[in-house]
Amino acid sequence: MAFVQEPSIVRRIWGDADVILLVFAGSAAEFALNKAVDWLFFTGKLPADPIGRLFSTVQYAQQIVFADEQRARQAVGRMASIHAGVEASRGYAIPDWAYRDVLYMLIDYSERAYTLLHRPLTQPERAELFDVFRRVGDGMGVPDLPVNYTDWQLDRQAHLANDLERSSYTDTLFRRYHEEIGDWRYSLLRQAQSLLVPDRVARLLDLPERPLLANLLWIYPTARALGLRALVQRALLPATYLARIQALERTP
Repeated sequence: MAFVQEPSIVRRIWGDADVILLVFAGSAAEFALNKAVDWLFFTGKLPADPIGRLFSTVQYAQQIVFADEQRARQAVGRMASIHAGVEASRGYAIPDWAYRDVLYMLIDYSERAYTLLHRPLTQPERAELFDVFRRVGDGMGVPDLPVNYTDWQLDRQAHLANDLERSSYTDTLFRRYHEEIGDWRYSLLRQAQSLLVPDRVARLLDLPERPLLANLLWIYPTARALGLRALVQRALLPATYLARIQALERTP
């Protein structure tokens, strides 16, 4: 039995490389503000390879979404073991709220990205999206997760209010994003982030209020219909990442 049954809005979201790129962009913005981001600086992996680290995160989530029940639970278990190893090395535990924050970002930016490129989710689709990532959280032993989408919305707002701050880690990460992708892609990234992230994230990061990109979204369906998606993908990330982007594609 599949961990996520077909047909499924979650499979549609996480099988669309363009949507995943936007999940990637939104998460990159918000995670840089998270008060627990120092954990990834402790391992050194995030500042050393910020784009690669985010790729590995979304690829892990995608593997879970498209796996059968047994393999998905094994992948979740491996993820929990990796985090436990980091905690043992540092000598104390990652806060429970930090685990919830990451799950909440995956839920929220999945919906926001799909809405921006395609259409708003229906209520049953929102409930399904929440349920899938709640099961991931349960498998990792994350406590105090909301029981439904409505409760999650309330807790999401509380986390946005309490768990974010701009710090030296934030500025270091954005400087590394800039170094990795160059000037004009960095400007495009910040515009895409401004279209995706909640208001509090946008304010803390001083994202552009009226991004030019908002006026160009109408081009996307045309580019997709004409088979020009690779050009759109290369606009967001350097060509060296193109194969990794295309490998995310699971839609027919």
